[in-house]
Amino acid sequence: MFSIPHMIVLFVVVLVVFGPHKLPELARGLGKLMAEFRKASTDFKLAFEEEMRNVERQAREAERKKAQETGAASAAAETSAATPVDTEAPAQLPEIEPVVEPVAEAVARGTEREESTNELDAVAAETAPEEDTPEKAALLDHGDHGRPA
Repeated sequence: MFSIPHMIVLFVVVLVVFGPHKLPELARGLGKLMAEFRKASTDFKLAFEEEMRNVERQAREAERKKAQETGAASAAAETSAATPVDTEAPAQLPEIEPVVEPVAEAVARGTEREESTNELDAVAAETAPEEDTPEKAALLDHGDHGRPA
């Protein structure tokens, strides 16, 4: 933007005009102004991008609705037509892209892990084989240590 000599001349002019006591206040004010400007421009950019996503989503929904209406109209025409031969290719629906939006709230993980652990324990208990079968009891009573009698 400015070269080093230009910056030095500008600094000297500001120092002479405003004085050494006023210079830190001016620098602080300029810094705050720059921070507010950055914040405002970021907010504007995010709002603009959000509106563009909404417009694109509405356009996709309108296209999908139009394709469905066209498909319904062509299906109705096929059923009402006397000849079963159709020379026109069926209308294809546009590919739907998933819309991913950021989550506004944080979710605590402590209760989620307990619930999933309890669900897994319940499933394991349902699918586990019974341990108190008569054959196992007989093996344990005779002390064969797992060998069949």
